[in-house]
Parts: sequence; C-alpha cells; structure tokens
Amino acid sequence: MEQLSWATLVTEWTLAPLPLVVTVWSVGLYVLGVRTLTRRGDRWPVGRSIAWGVGMLAFYLVTSSGLAAYDTVLLSVHMVQHMVLSMVVPLSLALGAPVTLALRTLPRSPRRWLLAVLHSRVAKVLSFPPLTFLLYVISPWALYFTSWYDASLSSAYVHEMMHVHLVAVGALFFWPIVGVDPLPGRVAHPFRVLLTVLTLPFHAFLGVTIMGQSALLGGDHYPSLHDGPMGAWLPDPRADQELAGGILWGAGDLVGIVFFVVLFVQWVRASMKEAEREDRRLDLLEKQGGG
Repeated sequence: MEQLSWATLVTEWTLAPLPLVVTVWSVGLYVLGVRTLTRRGDRWPVGRSIAWGVGMLAFYLVTSSGLAAYDTVLLSVHMVQHMVLSMVVPLSLALGAPVTLALRTLPRSPRRWLLAVLHSRVAKVLSFPPLTFLLYVISPWALYFTSWYDASLSSAYVHEMMHVHLVAVGALFFWPIVGVDPLPGRVAHPFRVLLTVLTLPFHAFLGVTIMGQSALLGGDHYPSLHDGPMGAWLPDPRADQELAGGILWGAGDLVGIVFFVVLFVQWVRASMKEAEREDRRLDLLEKQGGG
C-alpha cells in the first residue's frame, strides 16, 4: 500500500458491499418519496434533501474511499472516520427528516406500521434523552479502552459492525434532539442545547486521554506494520496516536458547535412561530370581544 495522499484516497477506492447497498437504497427511497410528493403538488424543503444527500455521501466516502482503506493502517485516519460516522452522518440524516417524508408518502398500511413502531415502548426507551446521552458519551470509551477496538482490527465483521454502531448510537442521540421528525423523546429546546453542551467536555477529555496515555491503542497492530513495506513511510505510532487524540478533541468540539448553532436556529424559529400563533390568538380574542 502506497503512502497516504490525496491521490491514494481515490486510487484505493473499494466497492464495499454493505455501504454500497445501504447508500443506494437509502438515497433511492428518499428520492422516490420526494418525487411522490412533487407529483401530487406538495412541497418538500430543499434543505432537507441536501442534508440527507450530504449525510449519505459522507457515510459512503468514509466507508468506501481511501479513508476506509487506511483506517486500519493509521489510527488518525480511523479517528476521522469515527467522527464523521458518529457526528456528521447522524446529524445530517436527522436534518433530512426521513420519518416525516415516509409518513407523508407511504401507503396506509405501511404508514400505520411505522406509527406503531414510533409509539412503541421500545422506541420510547431508545429515544429517552438521558439514556441516549449516556450511550453516546460512554460508547467511545468502551470502544478504545476494551478489547473491542483490537477485535475490530483483526475481524472484518467486527469492523463493519463498529461502523454500524457508531452511526446507530449517533442517530439515537441526534435524531430526537434535532426534533425535525415526530419521534418520541423530544424535549424542550433549552434541554436540547444543554445536552449538546454537555457532550463537548467528554470528547475533549477522551481526546486528551488518548493523546497522553503511554499504551498504544490496538496493541502491537500499528507497530507491526512497520516491519513490512509500509514501514518506509508510516509515522511513529506514538505520534499518530497523539494526532488521533487531537482529531477527536478538535473535531468533536467543531461539530458540537455546528450542532449548537443548528439547535439555536431551530429554537429561534420555534419561538417566532409561537409568537405568531399567540398574536393570531390575541387578534381573534380582540375581534370576538369587539363584536
């Protein structure tokens, strides 16, 4: 394998079956839903379609491009992949509001099944904000400080399931908080902002811990790669781990700030709509009183 560069990010591209199938079906069904709405004269916000497209593009890039080829070679590359799968992809997909799109376009029976799932006890438990917050902040610690990460380096199946886990846990956390889809677990905007702010120190602390610990993540996996042909260009594993911790710290704060801005904008819009409804109610009462 050649040294990582912008060129190898393209030349090392692979057609991984799982990401390809998930991406094609997800994008295809979303486009079908939007077209169904358009044909019957209904509007669907362009921003939601863009958000869904960005999320699926980010998912496919980090699981099939050169980033995926080097994610078991360089811990720093894996950390980029980790942050995209756990933060960028879930946030973008949540803003795409696929549940709302499905409820507006599905036939009666599938829509009834979807509503049953949304109102089920399982859905309410899995979208309970304190639980999703704990899952979101504890999962990275469990990944890097148990045998889980070592297993992902030696097993392709565990590696793929790790990607699924990162997206799933990120979705459980972001989806109810973003509040676009009618999901259980949605809370008031101040609490959403609080949960977002609380995630920032956990990413920072984990990043600093990874940067400062003497033991190498992955055990002998990364040092052993220096014995082969890649040893001529591979960085020192200790230095690469420090870079990985810095990426986790910096990217977590950056995406967290973006998420905070999204929530703040939603909060302002919700407040403006509430003020408009209150104005209409007062106008109606005034007219009724005058009559």
